Amino acid sequence: MERKNILVVFGTRPEVIKLAPVILKLKQYPELYNVIVCNTEQQKELSNQTLSYFNLKADINLDCMKPNQSLLEVQTRILTALNGVFASNKIDATIVQGDTMTVLCAALASFYNKIPVFHVEAGLRSYDIYEPFPEEVMRQMTSRVTELNFAPTEKNKQALLKENISEDKIFVTGNTVIDALFCLSDETLSKSKEFFTEKGIDINDKLVLLTAHRRENHGERIDRILDAVEYLVKKYSDHTFIIPVHPNPNVKDKIHGRLAGYSNVKLLSPLDYPNLVYLMKNAKLILTDSGGIQEEAPSFGCPTLVMRYETERQEGIDAGVSVLVGADYDKIISCSENILSRDFVSTRLKAVNPYGDGKASEKIEKIIRSYFAL
Repeated sequence: MERKNILVVFGTRPEVIKLAPVILKLKQYPELYNVIVCNTEQQKELSNQTLSYFNLKADINLDCMKPNQSLLEVQTRILTALNGVFASNKIDATIVQGDTMTVLCAALASFYNKIPVFHVEAGLRSYDIYEPFPEEVMRQMTSRVTELNFAPTEKNKQALLKENISEDKIFVTGNTVIDALFCLSDETLSKSKEFFTEKGIDINDKLVLLTAHRRENHGERIDRILDAVEYLVKKYSDHTFIIPVHPNPNVKDKIHGRLAGYSNVKLLSPLDYPNLVYLMKNAKLILTDSGGIQEEAPSFGCPTLVMRYETERQEGIDAGVSVLVGADYDKIISCSENILSRDFVSTRLKAVNPYGDGKASEKIEKIIRSYFAL
C-alpha cells in the first residue's frame, strides 16, 4: 500500500499548537502517512519556537512575512510561495487549521491543484465579516473548498449544515487545543515556574493575565481597554497584572506608554506556549481577545472576559465559562471587580470544558484513515 503524502500548512503560533497533536498522531503511523510540515512563517519566531516545544520542525519554511505588509501583499506572497511547494511535491491532501491568511491561501492553492483540503477547527462563525477581521471571512471561504471539516462542537457542525455543506463531510471531533494541553509534562510546567521566578514574578492566587492584539481592537478600542485596565491596576494594587505584549506597534507602544510605570504590572515579550499555559493554570482572572485562550482557560476553571463584541466561540459564553465584554469600559470593570473582589477558590468554575476531551487528534486520524481507505 502506498503511503499518503499529507501536507500540513501553518504560519502562526496558535496554528502550531492546534496542529502539533495532529502531526504527532499521524507520525505514529509512518507506514500510512508521509507528513510534510510546511511553515509559511506568518509569525516566524513564534511559530518556530512553539514547534520546538513539541519536538517538531518544519520540512519547508517559506519566510513569507515582511514588515508592514498589507493583507493583499501577505496573501500574494503566501500564495506564490505555496505554488512552488505544490509544484515540487506530490500531495494527496492538505491539512490546515483555523482562520489565518495561511489557511485561506493553502486551501486555495490546494483547490487550484484539485487536492482535498482537511480543515481542523471548521465551522466557527460570528457571522459578522468584520468581527474578527479578516478571519471570519477567511474561515468561511475555506469551508467552501474543504473535503473533511473537523468541527470542534455540535454548534460548529450545525453552522456548516446551514451553509449547505454535506453532512458526510462534517465530523465533530472536539478541539485539538485541548489535546495540546495534555502534552505538557510536569517537568515542563516546573521549568515554567522557574522562568517566572527568574524574572522576579511571584505566581500566587492574585494573578491577572491580559492579552490584547486583535486588529479590530486597534485604535480607540485599545484606548478604552487600557483605561479600564489602568483603573483595575490602581484599585487592586495587591494583584499582579501580567501582560505578554504583542510586538505589533499599534498595541505595544500604547500598552507600554500607559502601564509600564506600575509596580504591579509585568510587561513581558510574547511567551512560549508552556509558560502561557502555566499562567492560565494559575490566573485568578483572564482578560483576552485571543481565540485559543477562550478554549484553553475552561480546562483550568479560570473565569475569562472576552474583549470582543462578537465571538465565533459562543460555546464558552453559553456554558458560563467566559463573558463577552467587548472594549466596553464599564463592562470590563464591573465583571473584573466581581471576580477580583473575591478569594481565588470561590472564583473557580466547575463547568466542563465545552471545547473537547483531549482526544480530537485521535478521532481526526481515524477519519483520515477511513477517507483514504487505509
